[in-house]
Order: sequence, then C-alpha cells, then structure tokens
Amino acid sequence: MKTLEFSIPSLESLTAAAHEFMAQMGDYTVFAFYGEMGAGKTTFINALCRELGVETDITSSPSFAIINEYRSDTTAELIYHFDCYRLESEAEAQDIGAEDYFDCGAVCLIEWPERIEGLLPDDTVRVEITVDHTTGSRIVKMTLPEE
Repeated sequence: MKTLEFSIPSLESLTAAAHEFMAQMGDYTVFAFYGEMGAGKTTFINALCRELGVETDITSSPSFAIINEYRSDTTAELIYHFDCYRLESEAEAQDIGAEDYFDCGAVCLIEWPERIEGLLPDDTVRVEITVDHTTGSRIVKMTLPEE
C-alpha cells in the first residue's frame, strides 16, 4: 500500500491541499474519510469538490439526506457525497443502493465509512484526517489500496 500525507496548517492552505489530493486520485473513485467529529471531513470534501469543478455554494454535508449529488462544471462528471453518520446498519445503506453508487464509476466521497465498512469495494482509498489539538492544523493521510 502507498500512503501520502497532506498537511493543512490553516484554512488558507485548504485549497492547496485539496488540489494536491486531487492530483493523486488517479482512477480511484471511492474515497472513505475517517476522522473524529469536527476533524474537518466535510470542510475538506467541500474544498475537494471545488477543485473537481463543483460550484462552491452548493456543497454541504448530506447529514440529513445521506447522499448529495454534485456535477462538476468543468468535466460534467457526477460526484456523490455520503454522510453515513445517521445510518444504523449496513442494511440501511444497501436499501438506498450504496453499492450501486460505488460501482457506477462516479467519484464517491464517504464520511463515517466505518458504519458501512463491509459494503466498501476492495479498491476504496482510505483517507484519515487527524487534528493537532495544540495548533489546530490537520493531517490528511491518503492510503491507496494494493494494486
């Protein structure tokens, strides 16, 4: 496995980190974002969506909808943003067709993936966001699956 790290010392460096992350996405489409509550998962995903060409004012956490669908203005590709926090079981994710989304070839960005771990494809990219509580900075670790 290959692991890459991106440092986000402040909000001002968020766009650069998202751009750097996007450059490493390759052909992978499913990205599972792990991190404690308040780590910045939604904030980072919003910045990443902007880098992928999504209008900046339409991205938000899909906490209540579970899935938000965005379309890149530059590539016209679909991007699905999942927030699995409210899911009680993998069966709930199956009921909304999560596996179909993961298999469709569109970029899928998943918050709280530990709730649906058994449904994630083998080629899911693991993304861990950790907080340095002393400085407020974030570290984003992107682990690419074995090829």
